[in-house]
Amino acid sequence: MSELIIETKNLKKSYGEKVAVDGIDLAVERGSIHGFLGRNGSGKTTSIKMLLGLTHPTSGEARVFGLRPGDRKEGVRIRQRIGFVSEDKGLYDYTKVGQMISFTRSFFPNWDRAMEDRLIALFELPLRQQVKKLSKGMRTKLALLLALPRRADLLLLDEPTEGLDPAITEDVLQLLVGMAASGVTIFFSSHQLSEVEQIADRVSIIERGRVVVEGALDDLKDNYRRIHLVFEQEAPEQALAAVAGAAQFKRDGRSLTIFASGNVDAIVDQAYLHNAVSVDVAPVTLKEIFLESTRSDAGGAK
Repeated sequence: MSELIIETKNLKKSYGEKVAVDGIDLAVERGSIHGFLGRNGSGKTTSIKMLLGLTHPTSGEARVFGLRPGDRKEGVRIRQRIGFVSEDKGLYDYTKVGQMISFTRSFFPNWDRAMEDRLIALFELPLRQQVKKLSKGMRTKLALLLALPRRADLLLLDEPTEGLDPAITEDVLQLLVGMAASGVTIFFSSHQLSEVEQIADRVSIIERGRVVVEGALDDLKDNYRRIHLVFEQEAPEQALAAVAGAAQFKRDGRSLTIFASGNVDAIVDQAYLHNAVSVDVAPVTLKEIFLESTRSDAGGAK
């Protein structure tokens, strides 16, 4: 059985009457690349803060390396083994780039100087420039450089390619894949779904503080389909809605398009029983799964 680096059970966080995270269950295995996806305000950043011990859950449980982030001593042990890139990139604006690198390096005895040098050259970081004068892309590059050479066991990355050009983005993604192959666990949030689709092993999609889709990316892409049907008469939406896996419907007279999360053969068989004259089944992308899943939940369908 694979070792779980991150595990949460019914994790919740409320701020007064506002529920930010509403019962999240996560299981992230060692050496995996896990995409954590959601719209703005869905609860992603709050969840990451609870994993770091920066905010405490209202109820439920979180474990990182089997330790409790909310415990003061265990939280320190967790953070010693993590490389973190925050959404706001969390940099000290009134230091110089080189000074911030040296300062951060001093806290990590296993710091990879060879990787540091390689990233400085790759990112073309201006070591003598003040951090506050960096562009958005340069701030992202610096945040990555401060996290990746730590030889961390776990990388928690929030929008790790924000502001990067396509060539550097590709270099960063390939570097992350190589680190995962060496046993580093990567848990990252990004609005760039094509990048998640390129490197992630598993994904969790969160909406309104709840996980609405979770699984191995290959399995999700195998199971989800868009089915376009044409019938002799008006499309029998109610009959097809009763079939497990039939999720979202778009009807136009005799035409019906179904977004299915599984059980495609049964949906198609039911369509033929209702005199479908045309059936087309097409694969979907992670972007389509994300959009349909979050729209469904926002509309109260799940």
